[in-house]
Amino acid sequence: MNYLLVLLISAMMSMFAVHWVFMKILKIAKLKGLVDAPNARKLQKIPVPVLGGLAVFFGLLAGLLCASALFHFTSFTFESTYDSLRAWSSLRGMLLPAVLGASIVLYIGAIDDTIGLSPLNRFIIEIAVILGICYGSGMCVDSLHGLFGINDFSWWIGIPLTVFAGVGIINAFNMVDGVNGLSSGLCIVVSLLMGTFFLKRNDIPDSLLTFCFAASLLPFLFHNVFGKYSRMFIGDAGTMVMGLIVSWCMIKTLSTNGIVGLLNHKVPKLEQMCLAAMLLAICSVPVMDTLRVMTERMLKGGSPFKADKNHLHHKFIAIGISHSVTALFEMCINLAVVGVWYIVYKIGMSQEMQLLYTILASVLFIWGTYFFLSYQEKHKTIFTSLLKDFSKKTHFGHKKWWIKIQRILDKDAYVDMALFLKDKFNVDIDNMNEKEADAVTLLNYLQGKKKESISSVADNAELLHIENLHAIIKRLEEDGIIEVLQHDKNGEAKVIRISKSIKNN
Repeated sequence: MNYLLVLLISAMMSMFAVHWVFMKILKIAKLKGLVDAPNARKLQKIPVPVLGGLAVFFGLLAGLLCASALFHFTSFTFESTYDSLRAWSSLRGMLLPAVLGASIVLYIGAIDDTIGLSPLNRFIIEIAVILGICYGSGMCVDSLHGLFGINDFSWWIGIPLTVFAGVGIINAFNMVDGVNGLSSGLCIVVSLLMGTFFLKRNDIPDSLLTFCFAASLLPFLFHNVFGKYSRMFIGDAGTMVMGLIVSWCMIKTLSTNGIVGLLNHKVPKLEQMCLAAMLLAICSVPVMDTLRVMTERMLKGGSPFKADKNHLHHKFIAIGISHSVTALFEMCINLAVVGVWYIVYKIGMSQEMQLLYTILASVLFIWGTYFFLSYQEKHKTIFTSLLKDFSKKTHFGHKKWWIKIQRILDKDAYVDMALFLKDKFNVDIDNMNEKEADAVTLLNYLQGKKKESISSVADNAELLHIENLHAIIKRLEEDGIIEVLQHDKNGEAKVIRISKSIKNN
Protein backbone atom coordinates (compact mmCIF):
# COMPACT_ATOMS: atom_id res chain seq x y z
CA MET A 1 0.00 0.00 0.00
CA ASN A 2 1.35 3.45 -0.91
CA TYR A 3 2.00 5.77 2.02
CA LEU A 4 0.02 8.53 0.29
CA LEU A 5 -3.01 6.28 0.50
CA VAL A 6 -2.34 5.83 4.21
CA LEU A 7 -2.27 9.61 4.65
CA LEU A 8 -5.58 9.91 2.81
CA ILE A 9 -7.29 7.13 4.77
CA SER A 10 -6.01 8.46 8.09
CA ALA A 11 -7.13 12.01 7.28
CA MET A 12 -10.58 10.72 6.34
CA MET A 13 -10.70 8.80 9.62
CA SER A 14 -9.90 12.03 11.47
CA MET A 15 -12.75 13.85 9.74
CA PHE A 16 -15.21 11.02 10.36
CA ALA A 17 -14.22 10.80 14.04
CA VAL A 18 -14.81 14.53 14.59
CA HIS A 19 -18.12 14.32 12.74
CA TRP A 20 -19.20 11.40 14.97
CA VAL A 21 -18.19 12.88 18.31
CA PHE A 22 -19.01 16.55 17.68
CA MET A 23 -22.72 16.51 18.53
CA LYS A 24 -22.13 14.41 21.63
CA ILE A 25 -19.61 16.88 23.03
CA LEU A 26 -21.89 19.77 22.03
CA LYS A 27 -24.74 18.25 24.04
CA ILE A 28 -22.52 17.72 27.10
CA ALA A 29 -21.30 21.30 26.93
CA LYS A 30 -24.84 22.69 26.74
CA LEU A 31 -26.26 20.46 29.46
CA LYS A 32 -23.39 21.25 31.84
CA GLY A 33 -23.28 24.96 31.02
CA LEU A 34 -19.72 24.81 29.65
CA VAL A 35 -20.17 27.90 27.50
CA ASP A 36 -18.44 31.16 26.68
CA ALA A 37 -20.79 33.91 27.88
CA PRO A 38 -20.93 37.19 25.95
CA ASN A 39 -19.40 40.34 27.43
CA ALA A 40 -18.28 43.79 26.30
CA ARG A 41 -15.06 42.46 24.73
CA LYS A 42 -16.47 39.38 23.01
CA LEU A 43 -18.29 39.42 19.71
CA GLN A 44 -20.95 36.74 20.19
CA LYS A 45 -24.43 37.67 21.49
CA ILE A 46 -25.42 34.36 23.10
CA PRO A 47 -23.50 31.77 25.16
CA VAL A 48 -21.57 29.34 22.94
CA PRO A 49 -20.11 25.95 24.03
CA VAL A 50 -16.30 25.95 24.30
CA LEU A 51 -15.35 22.26 24.05
CA GLY A 52 -14.58 22.20 20.32
CA GLY A 53 -10.94 21.45 21.05
CA LEU A 54 -11.91 18.10 22.58
CA ALA A 55 -13.67 17.04 19.37
CA VAL A 56 -10.72 18.09 17.22
CA PHE A 57 -8.15 16.28 19.37
CA PHE A 58 -10.31 13.15 19.37
CA GLY A 59 -10.21 13.20 15.58
CA LEU A 60 -6.44 13.67 15.54
CA LEU A 61 -5.89 10.68 17.81
CA ALA A 62 -8.27 8.54 15.74
CA GLY A 63 -6.36 9.38 12.55
CA LEU A 64 -2.97 8.64 14.11
CA LEU A 65 -4.25 5.35 15.53
CA CYS A 66 -5.61 4.37 12.12
CA ALA A 67 -2.27 5.16 10.49
CA SER A 68 -0.37 3.19 13.10
CA ALA A 69 -2.53 0.14 12.42
CA LEU A 70 -2.11 0.49 8.66
CA PHE A 71 1.66 0.83 8.98
CA HIS A 72 1.80 -2.30 11.09
CA PHE A 73 -0.47 -4.58 9.05
CA THR A 74 0.53 -3.55 5.53
CA SER A 75 3.81 -3.37 3.67
CA PHE A 76 5.28 -0.20 2.23
CA THR A 77 7.98 0.65 -0.23
CA PHE A 78 9.85 3.90 0.39
CA GLU A 79 12.21 4.99 -2.31
CA SER A 80 14.69 6.86 -0.10
CA THR A 81 14.39 7.98 3.45
CA TYR A 82 12.31 5.50 5.41
CA ASP A 83 11.72 1.82 5.00
CA SER A 84 8.43 0.49 6.37
CA LEU A 85 9.84 -0.61 9.72
CA ARG A 86 11.57 2.70 10.41
CA ALA A 87 8.48 4.63 9.30
CA TRP A 88 6.24 2.66 11.65
CA SER A 89 8.71 2.94 14.52
CA SER A 90 9.07 6.70 13.90
CA LEU A 91 5.32 7.09 13.86
CA ARG A 92 5.04 5.46 17.26
CA GLY A 93 8.21 6.89 18.77
CA MET A 94 9.02 10.32 17.34
CA LEU A 95 5.46 11.62 17.53
CA LEU A 96 5.03 10.50 21.13
CA PRO A 97 6.45 13.70 22.72
CA ALA A 98 4.23 15.87 20.52
CA VAL A 99 1.08 13.85 21.24
CA LEU A 100 1.77 13.71 24.98
CA GLY A 101 2.53 17.42 25.08
CA ALA A 102 -0.66 18.18 23.16
CA SER A 103 -2.62 16.01 25.61
CA ILE A 104 -1.31 18.01 28.58
CA VAL A 105 -2.09 21.42 27.08
CA LEU A 106 -5.52 20.10 26.07
CA TYR A 107 -6.29 19.39 29.72
CA ILE A 108 -4.87 22.74 30.83
CA GLY A 109 -6.87 24.58 28.21
CA ALA A 110 -10.05 22.73 29.20
CA ILE A 111 -9.48 23.73 32.83
CA ASP A 112 -8.97 27.32 31.73
CA ASP A 113 -12.18 27.16 29.67
CA THR A 114 -14.27 25.88 32.58
CA ILE A 115 -12.93 27.34 35.84
CA GLY A 116 -10.15 29.64 34.65
CA LEU A 117 -6.38 29.74 35.26
CA SER A 118 -4.10 32.66 36.00
CA PRO A 119 -1.70 33.68 33.19
CA LEU A 120 1.23 32.78 35.45
CA ASN A 121 0.03 29.20 35.96
CA ARG A 122 -0.55 28.80 32.24
CA PHE A 123 2.93 30.08 31.39
CA ILE A 124 4.61 27.79 33.90
CA ILE A 125 2.81 24.76 32.48
CA GLU A 126 3.49 25.79 28.88
CA ILE A 127 7.20 26.18 29.65
CA ALA A 128 7.25 22.78 31.36
CA VAL A 129 5.55 21.13 28.37
CA ILE A 130 7.98 22.67 25.85
CA LEU A 131 10.92 21.56 28.00
CA GLY A 132 9.44 18.06 28.25
CA ILE A 133 9.09 17.88 24.47
CA CYS A 134 12.67 19.03 23.94
CA TYR A 135 14.24 16.53 26.33
CA GLY A 136 11.76 13.78 25.45
CA SER A 137 12.48 14.03 21.73
CA GLY A 138 16.13 15.05 21.94
CA MET A 139 15.43 18.08 19.76
CA CYS A 140 15.22 21.84 20.12
CA VAL A 141 15.78 24.89 17.94
CA ASP A 142 19.57 24.56 17.73
CA SER A 143 20.28 25.27 14.06
CA LEU A 144 19.50 28.09 11.63
CA HIS A 145 20.74 25.99 8.69
CA GLY A 146 23.05 28.70 7.36
CA LEU A 147 21.05 31.88 8.09
CA PHE A 148 23.57 34.68 8.88
CA GLY A 149 26.22 31.99 8.52
CA ILE A 150 24.89 30.19 11.61
CA ASN A 151 24.40 26.46 11.51
CA ASP A 152 24.39 24.42 14.73
CA PHE A 153 24.70 26.01 18.17
CA SER A 154 24.64 24.93 21.80
CA TRP A 155 21.53 23.76 23.66
CA TRP A 156 22.36 26.43 26.24
CA ILE A 157 21.11 28.84 23.59
CA GLY A 158 18.70 26.48 21.86
CA ILE A 159 16.58 25.55 24.88
CA PRO A 160 15.75 29.15 25.97
CA LEU A 161 15.13 30.05 22.31
CA THR A 162 12.80 27.06 21.87
CA VAL A 163 10.87 27.83 25.05
CA PHE A 164 10.50 31.49 24.10
CA ALA A 165 9.33 30.71 20.56
CA GLY A 166 7.12 27.77 21.58
CA VAL A 167 5.30 29.63 24.35
CA GLY A 168 4.94 32.62 22.03
CA ILE A 169 3.35 30.52 19.28
CA ILE A 170 0.95 28.83 21.72
CA ASN A 171 -0.27 32.19 23.00
CA ALA A 172 -0.35 33.72 19.52
CA PHE A 173 -2.89 31.14 18.37
CA ASN A 174 -4.83 31.63 21.59
CA MET A 175 -4.97 35.41 21.17
CA VAL A 176 -5.95 35.34 17.49
CA ASP A 177 -9.04 33.24 18.29
CA GLY A 178 -11.62 36.01 18.10
CA VAL A 179 -14.06 35.41 15.25
CA ASN A 180 -15.73 32.31 13.85
CA GLY A 181 -13.41 30.25 11.70
CA LEU A 182 -10.30 32.39 12.17
CA SER A 183 -7.99 30.35 14.40
CA SER A 184 -9.11 27.02 12.93
CA GLY A 185 -8.87 28.34 9.38
CA LEU A 186 -5.37 29.70 9.95
CA CYS A 187 -4.27 26.47 11.58
CA ILE A 188 -5.61 24.45 8.63
CA VAL A 189 -3.49 26.62 6.33
CA VAL A 190 -0.42 26.20 8.55
CA SER A 191 -0.95 22.43 8.88
CA LEU A 192 -1.38 21.86 5.15
CA LEU A 193 1.70 23.92 4.29
CA MET A 194 3.87 22.24 6.92
CA GLY A 195 2.48 18.84 5.94
CA THR A 196 3.48 19.48 2.33
CA PHE A 197 6.97 20.55 3.45
CA PHE A 198 7.42 17.40 5.54
CA LEU A 199 6.02 15.17 2.82
CA LYS A 200 8.45 16.51 0.23
CA ARG A 201 11.26 15.60 2.60
CA ASN A 202 9.85 12.10 3.17
CA ASP A 203 9.05 12.83 6.80
CA ILE A 204 5.98 10.59 6.84
CA PRO A 205 5.17 10.74 10.60
CA ASP A 206 5.11 14.53 10.77
CA SER A 207 3.23 14.91 7.50
CA LEU A 208 0.71 12.45 8.91
CA LEU A 209 0.40 14.50 12.11
CA THR A 210 -0.19 17.77 10.28
CA PHE A 211 -2.55 16.41 7.61
CA CYS A 212 -4.65 14.56 10.21
CA PHE A 213 -4.81 17.72 12.30
CA ALA A 214 -5.97 19.77 9.31
CA ALA A 215 -8.60 17.10 8.56
CA SER A 216 -9.76 17.15 12.19
CA LEU A 217 -10.19 20.92 12.10
CA LEU A 218 -12.25 20.89 8.89
CA PRO A 219 -15.60 19.58 10.30
CA PHE A 220 -15.20 21.89 13.30
CA LEU A 221 -14.60 24.83 10.95
CA PHE A 222 -17.87 24.19 9.10
CA HIS A 223 -19.89 24.05 12.31
CA ASN A 224 -18.09 27.07 13.73
CA VAL A 225 -18.75 29.20 10.65
CA PHE A 226 -22.13 27.99 9.37
CA GLY A 227 -23.78 26.43 12.42
CA LYS A 228 -26.38 28.20 14.51
CA TYR A 229 -27.40 25.61 17.09
CA SER A 230 -24.39 23.39 16.30
CA ARG A 231 -21.79 26.13 16.69
CA MET A 232 -19.02 25.46 19.16
CA PHE A 233 -15.88 27.45 19.96
CA ILE A 234 -12.47 25.76 19.82
CA GLY A 235 -11.73 27.11 23.30
CA ASP A 236 -8.36 27.50 25.00
CA ALA A 237 -8.03 23.72 24.91
CA GLY A 238 -8.10 23.78 21.11
CA THR A 239 -5.94 26.87 20.56
CA MET A 240 -3.27 25.56 22.93
CA VAL A 241 -3.15 22.27 21.02
CA MET A 242 -2.88 24.24 17.77
CA GLY A 243 0.05 26.25 19.11
CA LEU A 244 1.74 23.16 20.52
CA ILE A 245 1.59 21.27 17.21
CA VAL A 246 2.88 24.30 15.29
CA SER A 247 5.69 24.59 17.86
CA TRP A 248 6.52 20.92 17.25
CA CYS A 249 6.76 21.64 13.52
CA MET A 250 9.14 24.50 14.29
CA ILE A 251 11.33 22.24 16.45
CA LYS A 252 11.45 19.50 13.80
CA THR A 253 12.42 22.05 11.14
CA LEU A 254 15.09 23.99 13.06
CA SER A 255 16.76 21.14 14.95
CA THR A 256 20.01 19.43 14.06
CA ASN A 257 18.24 16.15 14.85
CA GLY A 258 15.10 17.10 12.92
CA ILE A 259 14.17 16.00 9.45
CA VAL A 260 16.18 18.73 7.70
CA GLY A 261 19.24 18.35 9.87
CA LEU A 262 19.43 14.57 9.45
CA LEU A 263 18.38 14.19 5.84
CA ASN A 264 19.55 17.30 4.02
CA HIS A 265 21.98 15.19 2.00
CA LYS A 266 19.16 12.96 0.70
CA VAL A 267 16.46 15.54 -0.07
CA PRO A 268 16.19 18.46 -2.50
CA LYS A 269 18.85 21.09 -1.94
CA LEU A 270 18.04 23.38 0.98
CA GLU A 271 21.10 25.62 1.00
CA GLN A 272 19.15 28.58 -0.36
CA MET A 273 15.92 27.93 1.55
CA CYS A 274 15.62 30.08 4.66
CA LEU A 275 13.65 27.80 6.96
CA ALA A 276 13.22 30.50 9.61
CA ALA A 277 11.67 32.78 6.98
CA MET A 278 9.44 29.94 5.81
CA LEU A 279 8.16 29.32 9.35
CA LEU A 280 7.58 33.04 9.94
CA ALA A 281 5.67 33.34 6.66
CA ILE A 282 3.50 30.30 7.38
CA CYS A 283 2.60 31.62 10.87
CA SER A 284 2.70 35.30 9.91
CA VAL A 285 -0.81 36.43 10.87
CA PRO A 286 -1.00 34.99 14.41
CA VAL A 287 2.64 35.80 15.23
CA MET A 288 2.87 39.31 13.78
CA ASP A 289 -0.60 40.38 14.95
CA THR A 290 0.15 39.18 18.49
CA LEU A 291 3.56 40.88 18.45
CA ARG A 292 1.97 44.20 17.49
CA VAL A 293 -0.83 43.93 20.07
CA MET A 294 1.50 43.06 22.94
CA THR A 295 3.95 45.82 21.97
CA GLU A 296 1.16 48.42 21.88
CA ARG A 297 -0.11 47.30 25.29
CA MET A 298 3.34 47.62 26.85
CA LEU A 299 3.95 51.02 25.23
CA LYS A 300 0.72 52.23 26.84
CA GLY A 301 1.95 51.03 30.23
CA GLY A 302 -0.43 48.08 30.46
CA SER A 303 0.03 44.35 30.76
CA PRO A 304 0.83 42.61 27.47
CA PHE A 305 -1.65 39.87 28.48
CA LYS A 306 -4.63 42.11 29.29
CA ALA A 307 -7.35 41.39 26.75
CA ASP A 308 -8.63 44.21 24.53
CA LYS A 309 -10.20 44.75 21.10
CA ASN A 310 -7.14 45.80 19.12
CA HIS A 311 -6.46 42.69 17.08
CA LEU A 312 -6.66 42.80 13.30
CA HIS A 313 -9.93 40.85 13.30
CA HIS A 314 -11.50 43.44 15.62
CA LYS A 315 -10.80 46.13 13.02
CA PHE A 316 -12.42 44.10 10.26
CA ILE A 317 -15.50 43.62 12.45
CA ALA A 318 -15.54 47.31 13.44
CA ILE A 319 -16.02 48.40 9.82
CA GLY A 320 -18.82 45.88 9.37
CA ILE A 321 -17.09 42.92 7.71
CA SER A 322 -18.73 39.60 8.64
CA HIS A 323 -16.97 36.95 10.75
CA SER A 324 -16.61 34.48 7.89
CA VAL A 325 -15.18 37.02 5.44
CA THR A 326 -12.86 38.38 8.15
CA ALA A 327 -11.46 34.88 8.65
CA LEU A 328 -11.14 34.45 4.88
CA PHE A 329 -9.33 37.77 4.47
CA GLU A 330 -6.81 36.95 7.20
CA MET A 331 -6.17 33.52 5.69
CA CYS A 332 -5.54 35.21 2.33
CA ILE A 333 -3.17 37.71 3.96
CA ASN A 334 -1.28 34.81 5.52
CA LEU A 335 -1.04 33.06 2.15
CA ALA A 336 0.11 36.32 0.52
CA VAL A 337 3.07 36.52 2.91
CA VAL A 338 3.89 32.86 2.15
CA GLY A 339 3.69 33.71 -1.54
CA VAL A 340 6.19 36.55 -1.18
CA TRP A 341 8.64 34.30 0.67
CA TYR A 342 8.26 31.52 -1.91
CA ILE A 343 8.83 33.84 -4.88
CA VAL A 344 11.93 35.33 -3.27
CA TYR A 345 13.21 31.82 -2.53
CA LYS A 346 12.55 30.52 -6.05
CA ILE A 347 14.36 33.40 -7.75
CA GLY A 348 17.46 32.44 -5.77
CA MET A 349 17.85 35.20 -3.20
CA SER A 350 19.97 34.58 -0.13
CA GLN A 351 18.54 33.37 3.15
CA GLU A 352 19.03 36.80 4.69
CA MET A 353 17.08 38.47 1.89
CA GLN A 354 14.32 35.88 2.18
CA LEU A 355 13.94 36.71 5.87
CA LEU A 356 14.03 40.46 5.17
CA TYR A 357 11.35 40.28 2.47
CA THR A 358 9.18 38.03 4.65
CA ILE A 359 9.34 40.53 7.52
CA LEU A 360 8.60 43.43 5.17
CA ALA A 361 5.66 41.56 3.62
CA SER A 362 4.29 40.73 7.09
CA VAL A 363 4.56 44.35 8.22
CA LEU A 364 2.98 45.64 5.01
CA PHE A 365 0.12 43.14 4.74
CA ILE A 366 -0.70 42.61 8.42
CA TRP A 367 0.30 45.76 10.27
CA GLY A 368 -0.48 47.91 7.23
CA THR A 369 -4.00 46.49 6.98
CA TYR A 370 -4.55 47.06 10.70
CA PHE A 371 -3.46 50.72 10.62
CA PHE A 372 -5.39 51.35 7.39
CA LEU A 373 -8.61 49.98 8.91
CA SER A 374 -7.99 51.86 12.17
CA TYR A 375 -7.62 55.10 10.23
CA GLN A 376 -10.82 54.45 8.30
CA GLU A 377 -12.62 53.70 11.56
CA LYS A 378 -11.61 57.07 13.06
CA HIS A 379 -11.67 59.33 9.98
CA LYS A 380 -14.10 59.61 7.12
CA THR A 381 -12.23 59.34 3.83
CA ILE A 382 -13.14 58.33 0.32
CA PHE A 383 -12.45 54.72 1.29
CA THR A 384 -14.74 54.74 4.35
CA SER A 385 -18.01 54.77 2.42
CA LEU A 386 -16.63 52.20 -0.04
CA LEU A 387 -15.70 49.89 2.84
CA LYS A 388 -19.15 50.28 4.39
CA ASP A 389 -20.85 49.45 1.11
CA PHE A 390 -18.61 46.43 0.67
CA SER A 391 -19.09 45.26 4.25
CA LYS A 392 -22.85 44.98 3.75
CA LYS A 393 -22.24 42.45 0.98
CA THR A 394 -20.15 40.19 3.24
CA HIS A 395 -23.07 39.11 5.45
CA PHE A 396 -24.47 35.91 4.01
CA GLY A 397 -26.65 34.72 6.90
CA HIS A 398 -29.85 35.52 5.01
CA LYS A 399 -28.77 33.84 1.76
CA LYS A 400 -30.63 30.68 0.77
CA TRP A 401 -27.44 28.68 0.23
CA TRP A 402 -26.14 29.71 3.66
CA ILE A 403 -29.40 28.75 5.39
CA LYS A 404 -29.42 25.40 3.56
CA ILE A 405 -25.91 24.57 4.81
CA GLN A 406 -26.87 25.76 8.29
CA ARG A 407 -29.91 23.47 8.44
CA ILE A 408 -27.83 20.48 7.37
CA LEU A 409 -25.22 21.15 10.06
CA ASP A 410 -27.82 21.90 12.76
CA LYS A 411 -29.92 18.83 11.99
CA ASP A 412 -28.84 16.70 14.95
CA ALA A 413 -27.68 19.50 17.26
CA TYR A 414 -28.88 19.60 20.85
CA VAL A 415 -30.65 22.93 21.31
CA ASP A 416 -31.09 24.70 24.62
CA MET A 417 -34.82 25.21 24.30
CA ALA A 418 -34.78 28.29 26.51
CA LEU A 419 -32.60 30.03 23.92
CA PHE A 420 -34.72 28.47 21.15
CA LEU A 421 -37.94 29.94 22.57
CA LYS A 422 -36.24 33.28 23.06
CA ASP A 423 -35.05 33.26 19.47
CA LYS A 424 -38.29 32.05 17.86
CA PHE A 425 -41.02 33.37 20.16
CA ASN A 426 -39.35 36.25 22.07
CA VAL A 427 -39.81 34.49 25.42
CA ASP A 428 -38.20 36.42 28.28
CA ILE A 429 -36.06 33.54 29.60
CA ASP A 430 -34.80 35.61 32.53
CA ASN A 431 -38.35 36.03 33.87
CA MET A 432 -40.12 32.80 32.90
CA ASN A 433 -43.19 31.72 34.84
CA GLU A 434 -43.63 28.17 36.13
CA LYS A 435 -45.44 26.91 33.02
CA GLU A 436 -42.80 28.32 30.68
CA ALA A 437 -40.02 26.77 32.77
CA ASP A 438 -41.82 23.41 32.71
CA ALA A 439 -42.22 23.69 28.93
CA VAL A 440 -38.45 24.23 28.57
CA THR A 441 -37.81 21.21 30.83
CA LEU A 442 -40.08 19.05 28.68
CA LEU A 443 -38.54 20.18 25.39
CA ASN A 444 -34.97 19.68 26.62
CA TYR A 445 -35.98 16.22 27.86
CA LEU A 446 -37.48 15.36 24.48
CA GLN A 447 -34.17 16.07 22.78
CA GLY A 448 -32.48 13.46 24.91
CA LYS A 449 -34.86 10.72 23.78
CA LYS A 450 -34.36 8.54 20.74
CA LYS A 451 -35.95 10.13 17.65
CA GLU A 452 -36.92 13.06 19.91
CA SER A 453 -40.12 11.36 21.07
CA ILE A 454 -41.44 9.94 24.35
CA SER A 455 -44.21 7.48 25.04
CA SER A 456 -46.25 6.97 28.21
CA VAL A 457 -46.50 10.71 28.84
CA ALA A 458 -48.16 10.15 32.20
CA ASP A 459 -45.18 8.13 33.46
CA ASN A 460 -42.71 10.77 32.31
CA ALA A 461 -44.67 13.52 34.08
CA GLU A 462 -43.59 12.10 37.43
CA LEU A 463 -40.00 11.73 36.23
CA LEU A 464 -39.90 15.35 35.07
CA HIS A 465 -41.75 16.69 38.15
CA ILE A 466 -44.24 18.50 35.92
CA GLU A 467 -47.72 18.78 37.38
CA ASN A 468 -49.80 20.08 34.47
CA LEU A 469 -48.02 18.15 31.72
CA HIS A 470 -51.06 17.61 29.48
CA ALA A 471 -51.98 21.30 29.59
CA ILE A 472 -48.43 22.23 28.64
CA ILE A 473 -48.42 19.68 25.81
CA LYS A 474 -51.68 21.07 24.49
CA ARG A 475 -50.33 24.63 24.50
CA LEU A 476 -47.07 23.59 22.79
CA GLU A 477 -49.08 21.64 20.21
CA GLU A 478 -51.24 24.68 19.50
CA ASP A 479 -48.09 26.75 19.01
CA GLY A 480 -46.73 24.14 16.60
CA ILE A 481 -43.69 23.41 18.77
CA ILE A 482 -44.48 19.73 19.38
CA GLU A 483 -46.46 17.04 17.57
CA VAL A 484 -48.73 14.47 19.20
CA LEU A 485 -48.16 11.16 17.42
CA GLN A 486 -50.56 9.00 19.44
CA HIS A 487 -53.43 9.49 21.93
CA ASP A 488 -54.58 7.20 24.74
CA LYS A 489 -58.14 5.99 25.35
CA ASN A 490 -59.04 9.22 27.12
CA GLY A 491 -57.89 11.34 24.20
CA GLU A 492 -54.80 12.56 26.03
CA ALA A 493 -51.39 12.73 24.38
CA LYS A 494 -49.45 9.49 24.71
CA VAL A 495 -46.53 9.80 22.25
CA ILE A 496 -45.08 13.24 21.47
CA ARG A 497 -42.04 14.75 19.77
CA ILE A 498 -40.60 18.13 18.84
CA SER A 499 -42.07 19.36 15.57
CA LYS A 500 -39.71 18.78 12.66
CA SER A 501 -40.90 21.98 11.01
CA ILE A 502 -39.79 23.97 14.07
CA LYS A 503 -36.24 22.61 14.08
CA ASN A 504 -35.92 23.14 10.34
CA ASN A 505 -36.78 26.82 10.50
